[in-house]
Amino acid sequence: MLGGIRMDEIDLKIVSTLQKDARISLKKLADICFISAPAVSTRLTHLRERGIITDYHTAINYKVLGFPIKAYVSLHLSPKDKDAFYPYIKSVGNVVSCDCVTGSYSQIVVCYFKSTKSLDNFINDIQRFGETKTQIVFSTSVHQRPLELNPGKNYF
Repeated sequence: MLGGIRMDEIDLKIVSTLQKDARISLKKLADICFISAPAVSTRLTHLRERGIITDYHTAINYKVLGFPIKAYVSLHLSPKDKDAFYPYIKSVGNVVSCDCVTGSYSQIVVCYFKSTKSLDNFINDIQRFGETKTQIVFSTSVHQRPLELNPGKNYF
């Protein structure tokens, strides 16, 4: 049981495998789980229906595509500005995620830009919603990876 959701070992194996390779074939996934491909298909349907699997993603190297500047922009957003902010931030193509957080700032925006000048223009624009603090990433020691679902390897 994870987070109040009952999952057997096969479901855990399916989800863990898909986190590592969302393009895996049903046949290969079935072989890994020691069940038939139709059984895997049925389990995938149930995992989607239960909200465990919400989407499938591809990892992109934004630097190769000409977006070498990755930044975290923390924003102190006033509650009265939320109705205007959320549609705005969703419309900015450089933003890959925006989380509402606790602490001194209420939003953390993750974004990629072609240059620091472009990032500066974005920061100047976003400051109409509140005070910002920006961090530019120099390097990444742990790239986005699957969450380890084995209870023995996590700090639950």
